[in-house]
Amino acid sequence: MQKVFVIYGPPGAGKGTQANLLSAKFGLYHFDTGKYIEHVVHDPKYKDDAVIQREKVIFDSGALCTPTWILDIIKERTIKLSKAEFGIVFSGSPRTVYETFGDEKHKGLIQVLEEKYGRDNLVFLYLKIDPEESIQRNSRRMICEVCGTGLLYLDAGHEHKFCPLCGGKLFRRTIDNPKVFHTRIQEYTERTMPIITALIAKGYKVTEIDGRPLPYQVLNEILKKIKLHKI
Repeated sequence: MQKVFVIYGPPGAGKGTQANLLSAKFGLYHFDTGKYIEHVVHDPKYKDDAVIQREKVIFDSGALCTPTWILDIIKERTIKLSKAEFGIVFSGSPRTVYETFGDEKHKGLIQVLEEKYGRDNLVFLYLKIDPEESIQRNSRRMICEVCGTGLLYLDAGHEHKFCPLCGGKLFRRTIDNPKVFHTRIQEYTERTMPIITALIAKGYKVTEIDGRPLPYQVLNEILKKIKLHKI
């Protein structure tokens, strides 16, 4: 049975980076729900879709999109991945209590994952960094438009325009705009952080990891704490 990793942490904690490393190490599918949602709401073919255009405005503001809409599209994609027998690494999703646990009429993502993968195969990680570092990281992040690689530059005055991996043009995501970043932090604190408390209350183990060191050091700490070196 394949494993499922769910990685939490504030914006800029390195969720996507660790998801990429874990997926490469264990042959899992990295389901970056943030990028998936971003792709959907910015896809020109949906320019006349009223619901998606509504979600685009919400997304670009830094707020979290409508939970009912998010849950529907994420569950649909997750079920397809499970049928293809992929293990999954989620970076930062589900993002609200409703998306996580659903309600009396709708299954939350966790229930779907339990049914498809088994409770014992769910691994929850929390990458912890200070808000100041979160802001600094996001203000210096660029994304490759070709391969999707996220690049974090330590030099504040960098003028890099092309991806060192594939040569693609670099761009800054709309949600990494400093003007909306504080909204993202507030949304995370008020709507996502409560999920961790709820998971623990329901008997799930959430492993806390220091997200400040270099990525390979964070990965080593993850593997050490969850005592997992192969799947």
